[in-house]
Amino acid sequence: MLDVEVIEDPAAAAVALDPRRAQLLAELAEPISAAALAQRVGLPRQKVNYHLRALEAHGLARVAEKRKWGGLTERRLVATASSYVVSPTALGPVASDPERSKDRLSARYLIALAARVVREVSQLVRGSIETGKELATLSIDTEIRFASPADRAAFTQELTEAVTGLASRYHDASAPGGRSHRLVVVAHPLPKKPKETS
Repeated sequence: MLDVEVIEDPAAAAVALDPRRAQLLAELAEPISAAALAQRVGLPRQKVNYHLRALEAHGLARVAEKRKWGGLTERRLVATASSYVVSPTALGPVASDPERSKDRLSARYLIALAARVVREVSQLVRGSIETGKELATLSIDTEIRFASPADRAAFTQELTEAVTGLASRYHDASAPGGRSHRLVVVAHPLPKKPKETS
């Protein structure tokens, strides 16, 4: 089972976004039969079978094992991943694109950048699986608390200078066999945690 699978097919996205099917998909973390799943979620087995067939047909669930019980064969299904992300590719021509944004300092531009990362990296992952080669990536994720807007502005200036300096030092447009990489650095306020109720 994959940690994360990116859904690019619009029909598969529609299946995964259906609330009932999403609930069943979450229950498929471990192999389970339709009968046991129906009992767990309190739905008729026929209805569960219907939804499971849709999940399986769109590559979101697969048969993990088959067991013989007398003259019957019990299929135990499992999700293909523990979590899913819907790629902007599934939206076709209305998918977000940072090239359409005029305000490069806006939150919406940041969202479009993140969507492009999902779209591009998922395509690269698919290619690496097909060729059997590892995909080299770099991810940095950290939190920083600024004491003031002035400190945030100073940090932004220093980070920009550092990234620009590193990029100019290592960028070689004429290197034979070189490969271009995309570097995206983003920062946004952390969402407020919901207040705990006692």
